[in-house]
Amino acid sequence: MLWTDSQRIAEALYDTHPEIDPKTIRFTDLMQWVLALDGFADEPSRCGEKILEAIQLAWIDEAE
Repeated sequence: MLWTDSQRIAEALYDTHPEIDPKTIRFTDLMQWVLALDGFADEPSRCGEKILEAIQLAWIDEAE
């Protein structure tokens, strides 16, 4: 997975952290959780606020 795979990342985060409300997550935590996902293979330096927002929104959709 790469940073641009927001839907796949959101699905993996939903499976990995089902107890978390994605509406309340901090971007610093979100970034670390994405980096820790199995199959994630992108550079931390390629991540930005817009990417994290897209992942968070996809995660919210997945959770609802």
